[in-house]
Amino acid sequence: MQYRTIGDIAVSAIGLGAMPLSIEHRPDERQAVATVHAALDAGVTLIDTADSYHWHAGEVGHNELLIARALAAYGGDTSGVLVATKGGRGRPGDGSWTVTGDPEHLKRAAEASAKRLGVDAIGLYQLHKPDPAVPWADSVGALRDLLDAGTIRAAGISNVTTDQIRQAHAILGNGLVSVQNQYSSAVRDSEPELQLSTELGLAFLPWSPLGGISRSSLDGPSGPTSTGTAFHRIAIERGVSPQQIALAWLLTRSPAVIPVPGAGRPGSITDSARAADLALSEAELTRLDHELPG
Repeated sequence: MQYRTIGDIAVSAIGLGAMPLSIEHRPDERQAVATVHAALDAGVTLIDTADSYHWHAGEVGHNELLIARALAAYGGDTSGVLVATKGGRGRPGDGSWTVTGDPEHLKRAAEASAKRLGVDAIGLYQLHKPDPAVPWADSVGALRDLLDAGTIRAAGISNVTTDQIRQAHAILGNGLVSVQNQYSSAVRDSEPELQLSTELGLAFLPWSPLGGISRSSLDGPSGPTSTGTAFHRIAIERGVSPQQIALAWLLTRSPAVIPVPGAGRPGSITDSARAADLALSEAELTRLDHELPG
């Protein structure tokens, strides 16, 4: 397993997006725990969760509790695992998603997340999405307060623009360590945010990193899945999955990139983790870049 850094913490170059383990069509707990354990067995040391990753109303924190139970049940050493969670979104239970960036809500949410995860301080706490009803500086200020209080060790922001990254960096300084936006071979609207994150030394965690190859579970599919692309052809030539090729391609975009593909079964994350050690040639990268949309 190759490693990259989030702040001053070294983590696996491929993380586990744990959302599919708790939302609609989730697996039973036995399979969910087996999926987390398979990730750990494969060398994954970054697990991405959120308090809003649940299905039904009244299940806030379902995924966080699941991750905590899975880590506790693992037979090996988990001291090097970074669990990154998020706050600021909600799920009423009807399939919709809400946004709440109120500072007091975020502080209470972080404290509740820490309790569910069973930690004194959250390793990485991310503001899930800007709330248009709340000034951005106020929401980010809540992260500053959480850092100062020791509730969280590092802060991240998600679904943000370059201006919001700059504002957050000015408020949080070295406390800001990551940006998590949608980014894949099929959806590259966040190219400016990726470039800025790289310049500022922030980790960039693409969500839905397999867009165009596999469907996303969050906010609807990132686009129709495709076949017969250069990603698929190179995968056949290499004898690996197109998902591995897509993740390996993402890793070449910047040393800041740490994809967090979702997984609902052990085989999926085991396959994804192998992408960290898959080196693409210049000729292969040229072929892939030539077929990118836009």
